[in-house]
Amino acid sequence: MIIKNINLETVCGITSKLPENKLPEVAFAGKSNVGKSSLINGLVNRKALARTSQSPGKTQTINFYNLNGELYLVDLPGYGYAKVSQEIKEKWGKLIERYLHNSRQLKAVFLLLDIRHEPSANDKSMYDWICYQGYSPIIIATKLDKISRGQVQKHLNILRKGLGAGADTKILPFSALNKQGRDEIWETIEELLVEA
Repeated sequence: MIIKNINLETVCGITSKLPENKLPEVAFAGKSNVGKSSLINGLVNRKALARTSQSPGKTQTINFYNLNGELYLVDLPGYGYAKVSQEIKEKWGKLIERYLHNSRQLKAVFLLLDIRHEPSANDKSMYDWICYQGYSPIIIATKLDKISRGQVQKHLNILRKGLGAGADTKILPFSALNKQGRDEIWETIEELLVEA
């Protein structure tokens, strides 16, 4: 994918009306500190398009990034660590559910997990919930640079087993630091667009 231009086109909060986009969408879900913003920045070769933060939970809205007028990258609110009330978390959950349920253009949901750790109960719930909404989540195993090359397959197997994911579930390792895995993610997105 050649990135000609990208801009943050729509931001949807808890009470916002979701856009009725005409272009295909791919969404990114994950825990608050898993590196969603870093992934989006890495995919589009921008340093600070999506705001990264040392304090998890920065993304509190659904952000629609228009890429080349061809595609939307959709950044969903992080779950888990954000220091907000249970009530707000539930509202975020309803916002994400509304989006997954109502978007007519959503082609795939990428679920980001930290390659170093077993999936948490929240990760497993999110995986099951995305499946329940009728999507086959594509897993992106972030922070690849934090483990040795010899450990990668073992950690990917731990993720697959922890999620209860079948052999057909795609798991793509990725490092925001050295962009390893970036091409594979783009290939997957481009395949989805061809199918669309």
